[in-house]
Amino acid sequence: MKESDFLLEALDQRWAQYRIDLKACRVEFSEEAVHDLRVDTRRLIAIFEIIRVIAPHPRVQKMRRIFKGQLDGFDNLRDVQVMLADISENIASLPELFPFQTYLRKREKRLLRIAEVRVREIKLAVTTPGLQKMRQSLAALPADELSLRLLQAVDKAFFKVKQRYGWIDPDQPASIHSVRVAFKKFRYMVECIRPILPDFPETQFKRMHAYQAIMGDIQDEEVFLLTLANFSARHTELNLESVKQFYEHRFSQALNVYLDDKGELDTFWHAAPESNLSR
Repeated sequence: MKESDFLLEALDQRWAQYRIDLKACRVEFSEEAVHDLRVDTRRLIAIFEIIRVIAPHPRVQKMRRIFKGQLDGFDNLRDVQVMLADISENIASLPELFPFQTYLRKREKRLLRIAEVRVREIKLAVTTPGLQKMRQSLAALPADELSLRLLQAVDKAFFKVKQRYGWIDPDQPASIHSVRVAFKKFRYMVECIRPILPDFPETQFKRMHAYQAIMGDIQDEEVFLLTLANFSARHTELNLESVKQFYEHRFSQALNVYLDDKGELDTFWHAAPESNLSR
């Protein structure tokens, strides 16, 4: 199978899965259905990232913007649901969380209504023609040097991860979140070109997912603390100091875990030659 063929197959498979899960989400809107749709959307965007490098065209960037907009529309709901899941595990030992839980449940209901409307407003007729034109562009690509160009696309993605990694400031958690965003894109791109990486160990994907999850824990704890602070500022009659201290400690733990293991990043991909990155 030539490289353009496996990219076509990957694009078709991910587009088909996206449509299946979009339909499922419309039939029975649930947290699991939204999660599956978010994953599908990220994987489609990863394909677009690769295509944008090997077959640049304004339509690819347009498609990426459309799906990125869909993905961003679920962010607040996802954050609230993560916080609620965490609270359910700790509320027995921290009953002070009850008012905050009530607030988040009301917020979740509102965000679920908004998300359901957004899911139903997604129009496949808008994106299908763009997907078909992307398929045609891929099918027309010459086979010469395509493998090299695919690897260069991933090299560039990893270079961006390393660049942001170099900017990490433990006092600025947003710098770690920036690494996580770039790393997630890189990980999905590696998954996409897996057929041309015969020596790439399958266990590497689990390690990459675990590495990403550690950074995600930091982001989740920070979002919790920021949301709690906003809630506390509007409800000064509540004493939430013990809750704040508990989650500040959790945040510190998550940060330290990542800082201790962050060097593992270098084991996930080779260092790309500077000449590759300049092309």
